[in-house]
Amino acid sequence: MSQPLKELNERIMKDGCCLEGGILKVDSFINQQIDTRLLKLMAEEFVRRFSSLNINKILTVEASGIAPAIVVGCMMNLPVVFAKKKKPSTMGDMYHTQVLSFTKQQTYSMVVGKDFLTPSDHVLFIDDFLAFSNAAKGIVDLCQQAGATIEGMGFVVEKEFCHGREKLYRMGIPHIESLAIIESLDNCQIKLKD
Repeated sequence: MSQPLKELNERIMKDGCCLEGGILKVDSFINQQIDTRLLKLMAEEFVRRFSSLNINKILTVEASGIAPAIVVGCMMNLPVVFAKKKKPSTMGDMYHTQVLSFTKQQTYSMVVGKDFLTPSDHVLFIDDFLAFSNAAKGIVDLCQQAGATIEGMGFVVEKEFCHGREKLYRMGIPHIESLAIIESLDNCQIKLKD
C-alpha cells in the first residue's frame, strides 16, 4: 500500500465517524476542514493512477469534490470545471440533469455551462465519495449531453457495499480508482478493505 493510501486509511479510522444510515463523516479532514498535506498526497496518487490517460479537463461537483479536483488539476496542468447545484443567474446556455443525494435524500439540479464542456473534452471526474454513484451518473449524463468523453473517475472514498462501481462499469466508464475503500459500516463500525 502506498504512503498516501496508508495515511488516508489511518486518518479514516482515527477521525472518521459513522452515522446511522451508512453515512461516513470525514468533515474534519476532507469535507469541511481540509488537511492540505493529506490532500496533496491524495492528489499525487490520483495523478499517478491517471497520468497515462488522454485527459484535457478535470470535472467535479460542488462542493466537496472541488478541493481534490483543483489540486489534481494543478498537478496535471489542466483546467477544472465543477458542476453547480444551482443555476447561477449569470449562466447562459447549459447542460442540466437531476441527481438524488444519498446523504440528504433529496433531488437536486446539476448544471454545467456549455462553454465549459464540449465534444473535444476528455474528462477525468474527481469526487470525494462513491456510494450509489448518483453524482457520477449525473456527470455521465452531462458529458453525454455535451458529447464529451469520460476517460476515468477518481474517488477519495468508496463505499464498496453500495455497489456504485458496478453501476458505473455497466455505464461504460473505463477506468475507476478509489483511494480508500470501505467494505462495511455495519453496526457503525468502519471496516476498510486491505
